[in-house]
Amino acid sequence: MSDPYQQLIDDLVAEQRYLDAQLADLGDKVWQNDTPCRGWMVRDVIAHLAEVDESATNVATGAAQTMSGGERSEDGTRSALQDSSRHMTRTQLVDWWRAARDRMEVALRSRDGRDRLPWAGPPMSARSFATARLMECWSHGLDALDGAGVEPIHSDRLQHIAHLGFITRQFAYQTRGMEPNSEPLWVELTLPSGASWSRGEEDSINVVSGAAVDFCRVATQRIHYKDTDLSFTPGAAEEFLQVAQAFAGPPGEGRPPRSD
Repeated sequence: MSDPYQQLIDDLVAEQRYLDAQLADLGDKVWQNDTPCRGWMVRDVIAHLAEVDESATNVATGAAQTMSGGERSEDGTRSALQDSSRHMTRTQLVDWWRAARDRMEVALRSRDGRDRLPWAGPPMSARSFATARLMECWSHGLDALDGAGVEPIHSDRLQHIAHLGFITRQFAYQTRGMEPNSEPLWVELTLPSGASWSRGEEDSINVVSGAAVDFCRVATQRIHYKDTDLSFTPGAAEEFLQVAQAFAGPPGEGRPPRSD
């Protein structure tokens, strides 16, 4: 029987290679385009992925006991390493990104999925750690593709991100200083292939349903829930969509509804 943890890493690598294939051969000018992430060009998104993949490798190998890097530049939007990477050519930047993620793959494959690893928030299992890297590649990839004018193609790898978005429900409240809502919740989504994915308590009156891509975009704060086709019951289900946060650290800026 195949190892689910190794399959997860296969999916992480596939997501990285997909994004690489969409961007790597685009012209230099496209890499200078602005993205929906304030202050970041397409190249800054890839520099961020490379920087954090390097940090993840250090954590996974035991070379570091916490996430490192990410110091903000003068305008408060980019890290110092992102700023310095702007002196790289496109080819140098892509080579850095590829080398960083290859090293991370080797480091993650050497771990057991149940190993506990430190990160920006509380320690997490290696499985959740790898899922978080997949989530970051996909969500930041959305920004990069948007800046490049490339329409994203989604896969059933979204099931990993949907899972992360669901299990971080309590954390999403806590990072805002709010009391977590403990009411039972049922989330039922349709993956890009048409397959069904669900989590929670099926008989709950609090329900979120719809396309997995919509839920994942909400959970990674790439879209406001009111701008999706998600269906949700009032109360705990809608409240969850208002606070959902699949990434570690403090709440992000999110995206305002287009109607505002």
